[in-house]
Amino acid sequence: MTEAASTRAARENARLEDGVRSETVVLSVRHLTKHYGARVAVNDLALDVRRGEIYGFLGPNGAGKTTTIRMCLGLIPPTEGQVEILGQDVALAGKQVLPRVGALIEQPALYLYMSGQNNLRAVGDALGGVTDTRVGVVLDLVGLAGRERDRVKTYSLGMKQRLGLAMALLHDPDLLILDEPTNGLDPAGVVEMRDLLRRLASEGKTVFLSSHLLSEVRQICTRVAIINQGRLVVESSVQELTRGQGEFVVSVNQPEAALALLREQSWGTRARMDGARHIITGAPDGQSAALNLFLVNAGFTPESIVERAEDLEEVFLRLTGAEMATEVQSERGSR
Repeated sequence: MTEAASTRAARENARLEDGVRSETVVLSVRHLTKHYGARVAVNDLALDVRRGEIYGFLGPNGAGKTTTIRMCLGLIPPTEGQVEILGQDVALAGKQVLPRVGALIEQPALYLYMSGQNNLRAVGDALGGVTDTRVGVVLDLVGLAGRERDRVKTYSLGMKQRLGLAMALLHDPDLLILDEPTNGLDPAGVVEMRDLLRRLASEGKTVFLSSHLLSEVRQICTRVAIINQGRLVVESSVQELTRGQGEFVVSVNQPEAALALLREQSWGTRARMDGARHIITGAPDGQSAALNLFLVNAGFTPESIVERAEDLEEVFLRLTGAEMATEVQSERGSR
C-alpha cells in the first residue's frame, strides 16, 4: 500500500470510528474544570457514557461529583472544558438537547400540599405535551400507583424520591442523570429501583448514576468512574475493576502449616488467612495451576482454588484513600 493510500485508509477508519462514537456516546465530558476562587472543584475531567448503559459516578464526599453533574445539566458554567449530550455542546445547544435529559438531583422540589399526581401534572404542563396517560404510566413505573391522590406531605422520604424519579421520566428522556436515587428507600424499594433502572437501560435509555451505596453500584452498573479531589482516578468496567490483584482463595486441610510455607515464597509473602480454613495468597507466575502444583508437591492438596475478586469497597479505599472510609463504614453499618 502506498503512503497516500495508507493515509486515506487511516482517515477513513478515523471517520468510521467517529461515526460509531457519535451514535453510541450519549454523554461526553472533555477537559471539564471548575474553579471557585482558588479552590479547584473539578480538574480536567474526561468521561464517555454510552447508550444503554448504567454508568456509576463515584467518589468521596467533596470529590466534585455534584459539581460535575450540575455542569452536565447546564446549571452552572464550567471554567474550562466541554460537555456534549447526544453529540451537542450543552453550552451552545442546551435548549435543544437538555429536554432529552431527565434528572433527579439531591432532594426533588415538590409541592407538599398537592397530590403526587398533581405534582406530575404541574411539571407536565411546564414541559408541554405530557398527557394524563403518561402521568399514569410513570406513577406505575415508580410504584406510586394507588397513592397518586394522596398529598405529598403524607409521603415518606422514599416515596418522595420515587416521585422525583417519576418527574425525571415524564418526558421519556434519552438520558437519566440521577444523584443518590435510592436515598430514603427501604430495602424492598432499593431492589425495585434497581430493577426499574435495569429495565430502562434494556429499553435503550442511558443512566448516569451517582451513589455511595457501593454494593448497589456493583450489582447494577456496567461501568464506573471514580473521582477524587476533582480528578478522574479510574474509568473502567465493574468486572475489570474488581478482578483482583492476582490473588487466589485456597481451601486446605492444614491451613496454618500451608500458610507458613506460602509466606516463605517470594510470591506468597502477602499470604493471609480469610476465615478458619481459607488462605488468600499470590501464585507462581500468577497462575492457579502453578499454585495447585506447588501445594500438592508440598503435601497440601487443595480442596479448592478460586481467583479472588476484590470487593468494590476495597477498590474504593485503595484508590481514594481513607477519605472514603466514613462512607464505606456507614454503608456496612446499614446492612
